[in-house]
Amino acid sequence: MTLTRRRMLQAGCAAIATPTILERAFAAERRFEPQVQGWRTFEVTTNVQVADAKGVTRIWLPVPDLDNDFQRAGLNSWSGNATSARLVSDARTGTRMLYAEFAADVAAPTLSLTSTVQTRNRAIDWSHKVAAHEDPAVLRANLAATELLPIDGVVLETAKKAIQGAGSDVEKVRAIYQWVVDNAYREPSTRGCGVGDIKAMLESGNLGGKCADLNAIFVGLCRAVGVPARDIYGLRVAPSAFGYKELGGNSASLKGAQHCRAEVFLKEYGWVAMDPADVLKVMRQETPEWIKDVSNPVSAPVAKGLFGGWEGNWVGWNTAHDLKLPNYSRPQTLPFLMYPQGENGNGRFDELAPDSFRYTISAKELSA
Repeated sequence: MTLTRRRMLQAGCAAIATPTILERAFAAERRFEPQVQGWRTFEVTTNVQVADAKGVTRIWLPVPDLDNDFQRAGLNSWSGNATSARLVSDARTGTRMLYAEFAADVAAPTLSLTSTVQTRNRAIDWSHKVAAHEDPAVLRANLAATELLPIDGVVLETAKKAIQGAGSDVEKVRAIYQWVVDNAYREPSTRGCGVGDIKAMLESGNLGGKCADLNAIFVGLCRAVGVPARDIYGLRVAPSAFGYKELGGNSASLKGAQHCRAEVFLKEYGWVAMDPADVLKVMRQETPEWIKDVSNPVSAPVAKGLFGGWEGNWVGWNTAHDLKLPNYSRPQTLPFLMYPQGENGNGRFDELAPDSFRYTISAKELSA
C-alpha cells in the first residue's frame, strides 16, 4: 500500500469512526505520565539449554551495559557446564556481553546468566533548559551512518520533508517523531523486533514493522538532519504501572519481551528519551480495533508521554550497531545485539525461535 493511499484510508476512517465501547470505557481513566522517582532493582535471568549439540557450542548473551541517569548496571553472575565463560567486548563498540564456549564432548550445554540492574522512569521538563555536554566522539558516532541506517539518499530526502518549517533541533525532533507516528505502523507479523533496514522501507513505501524498524527510522531521520540520535536495545521486565498491556512484560516469562527504544541529544537538554515505536504498538495492539488516529484517548497520552519520557519497567542492554561477536565463526556483523546468540556444528541458532534454541528469560524485582 502506498503512503498516499494509506493516508487517505486513515483520514476516511478517522472521519467516520465513532468510539468503541472499550475506548469510551478507557477514555476517562487512561493516562500515561511517567515521573522521575526512586530506583527499582531487578534481577534478570537468562537460561539456555542446547538440546541438539554438535561440535563446539558457542553462546553470546547481552548484559545490561548502560550506566547513566536512568539505569545503573550491577553485577553479572553465571553458572552451567561451559568449558569457559567470561565477559567480553565487541572490539569496535566496546559493548559487553557474556561469552560461553562448550567443548565438543559436552553433550547438553547449559548456561544461566543473572544480571542485577537498577532502573527508573524518565520525564523531561521542557521548561528547564541546561547547557548539556557530551563527548564530541560520542556525538559524532551518533550522527554517523550504519550498515542499515544510511543518512543520505531517500533517508535525507524524507527527513528534509518531515522537518519543513522546523527551526530548532527540538522542533526538528518533534516533527520527525510526528512523521513516524503519522506514516509508519506496527506490523504484528514481522519476525522478532525487525531488522531496521530503513533504506529498504523508505524506498518501498512499506513502513510497517516493529520497534527495531520503527525507532530506526526515527533515529536515521534525526541523524540525517544533524541531530545526534541512537537506538537502545533492551528488554521489558515488568508490567506498566499505567495499565497498558502492550507497554509491559510478564516478569515470570519474558519470551518476546525484547524492545528497542531511542534517544536524541539536544544541546539544551542532553540525552532525551523517545519511543515512537511504542506509540504505534499501542495504536495497533492495545485495543481489539486498530486505532488509526493518534489523538484517540487510548493512544494520545502515550504519544505525549513517550516524547521525552518512558517507564522504568525496561532494561537497556546497549546502543551498538554493526557488532562482531568475539570468536564468532562467521564474518558478518550483527545489526544489533538484543537477543541471545549461539552456534555449533549444526550452524547458527535462530535467536527468534526460543523454543527450538531453548532459552528462557525472566525478571524478579527486588525490595528496596
